[in-house]
Amino acid sequence: MNIKPEERIIAYFSMEIGIDSKIPTYSGGLGVLAADTIKSCADLDVPVVAVTLIYKKGHFLQKIDEEGIQSEHPNEWNPWDILELLPGKVSVKLEGRDVFIQAWQYIVRGLGGFYVPVIFLDTDIEENNNFDRALSYNLYGGDDQYRLAQEIILGIGGIRMLKSLNYGNIKKYHMNEGHSSLLTLELLKKSDQDPGLLNDVGEIRKKCIFTTHTPVPEGHDQFSYDLVKMLLGDYFSIDILKKIGGEKKLNLTLLALNLSFYINGVAKEHGKVSRSLFPDYPIDSITNGVHTPTWVCKCFKELYNKYIPGWANDPYSLRYAVNIPREEIWDAHEKSKTLLVNHINKNAGNKLDPQVFTIGFARRSTAYKRADLVFFDTVRIIDISQKIGKIQFVFSGKAHPSDFEGKLLIKKIIDVSKKLKNEIEIVYLENYDISLAKILVSGVDLWLNTPQKPKEASGTSGMKAAHNGIPSLSILDGWWIEGCIEGFTGWSIGSINSHNNTDNDDAYSIYSKLANEILPVFYNNRDKWIDIMRYAIAINGSFFNTNRMVQQYITNAYAF
Repeated sequence: MNIKPEERIIAYFSMEIGIDSKIPTYSGGLGVLAADTIKSCADLDVPVVAVTLIYKKGHFLQKIDEEGIQSEHPNEWNPWDILELLPGKVSVKLEGRDVFIQAWQYIVRGLGGFYVPVIFLDTDIEENNNFDRALSYNLYGGDDQYRLAQEIILGIGGIRMLKSLNYGNIKKYHMNEGHSSLLTLELLKKSDQDPGLLNDVGEIRKKCIFTTHTPVPEGHDQFSYDLVKMLLGDYFSIDILKKIGGEKKLNLTLLALNLSFYINGVAKEHGKVSRSLFPDYPIDSITNGVHTPTWVCKCFKELYNKYIPGWANDPYSLRYAVNIPREEIWDAHEKSKTLLVNHINKNAGNKLDPQVFTIGFARRSTAYKRADLVFFDTVRIIDISQKIGKIQFVFSGKAHPSDFEGKLLIKKIIDVSKKLKNEIEIVYLENYDISLAKILVSGVDLWLNTPQKPKEASGTSGMKAAHNGIPSLSILDGWWIEGCIEGFTGWSIGSINSHNNTDNDDAYSIYSKLANEILPVFYNNRDKWIDIMRYAIAINGSFFNTNRMVQQYITNAYAF
């Protein structure tokens, strides 16, 4: 179904959008969530246009050497192979010079034929100098100047590009995180020549929606006003900016909060945390989801097609998974697990056994996610594996190039894998991306998640696993507070009331659950284990999806 640009009334802005592994312009959860949101908008015929930046050197290729040291390499790709170059250019001023922007387009088609265009902004063109061209090279790269310049391109340049492409009837602007909040300044301005001449603030606020994903104060982008003045010049009054974006520094989250009529966190608990960080603002919550048809593996798609016709258009119908025969659930899982094990054994040179209980852990490698927590006491985990039931582990995830602690975590897991090689098989897979994630979330037996509270805004990898019948063992933070029914959809680490648990507390909670509840069921009561898989699909898969999430945005934020 085709509609004209002027018939699209919602603009969705995100610093990264992870549509496909062939378009490596995403680093992880934020970008994949953005793409899943867009896919459900296409499925549900929501008249959206999406705006993001292009990164021609991609999010880096990760290489881990034998010592566990990560190195980063360009992941260059050719947009001509995948995207369509659109006619026309717009410009913004940086440090007084014109920076020209062109646009590429990718079409996300829904299940019913409706589509959502995704606009990729690009400054890598001959009219620009080398610094400005490089703004289209790297995601989250460079220093504050580089980052703020990119966010000017996204927010201010994005609004101008939409107008140039005839998207002239936008009623709502949805900012996915604060990176794009400078779009509010472009909406506020009546004239480029007069930085003090503004449209009605209340009218602009009625058009803006802000979704925050960051539960810790240091995660919000802030820039000195000297840098803002250097880059933007007289584009916007600094005195006015200080009133709406923070007195001491320009805080892009604060700017979005002050200029949005609807604000939400991405899980119920994250909404509470956000309200404690910003008590003067009415922050709601809409819990994240994942795009069901994207994340259900081939084997389970065939199973759902057989027993739940229409599931792709209606993920809520996955609640009927409780009626799928146990033996067919297990057969589909065994096929998916064999695909994962074969992939690892062929490409990573490991010797995983498809009959052994396999625990998966894959996400960005950074300190608060505690990828090494399960190895807090290696003697204990070896004892469990030898006496209760054999265990093997699959890890994956990139550390940001400047995240020393995140890189150290990768090295630590590699070191542990060598130390335990005769007792427990442990593999760390390079270059975690969408393609690898699809194999992982459907091929392991248990999904592990161990963030420090309350730093997990939502988390979506466990939702992807649940769509494939994989239960989670997770800290009660983010979405898992809502998704965990103990012993039915998975298991908790610690309790809901524990806010300051030590690594020791959480590690021994993991060991207790594995030894006393999880492994005995997996190895000794297969019917009960399959029931847990069916509940994970029926309860969590049917709710934690982006169709439900987008419908909530339509009701709470997009409705006119």
